[in-house]
Amino acid sequence: QVQLVESGGGLVQAGGSLRLSCAASGTIFSIPAMGWYRQAPGKQRELVASITSGGSTVYADSVEGRFTISKTNAKNTVVLQMNSLKREDTAVYYCNGHYTNRDYWGQGTQVTVSS
Repeated sequence: QVQLVESGGGLVQAGGSLRLSCAASGTIFSIPAMGWYRQAPGKQRELVASITSGGSTVYADSVEGRFTISKTNAKNTVVLQMNSLKREDTAVYYCNGHYTNRDYWGQGTQVTVSS
């Protein structure tokens, strides 16, 4: 059973930076695709960024140029570097791993951006 554990959320002022990390356990194989989603109060969960084992990335338009996703295949870890944070980035951020035709989710980590 794959488990994802996130770390790195917190409170930051607008314009600041945060780094989210996610480590997967429960498999010795590289997870083909990992990413980050977020859910703000009253809104649907949305894709923030994703990355494949080959290094292909996808970003939401709202974070393009400010966020960077990276993955370490050997350790099945994924990192989201968030710069120039805005109040609208406030949400619970969830790590996602797509493996053997299933989606796995972390427990979520809160990111709060104050003005």
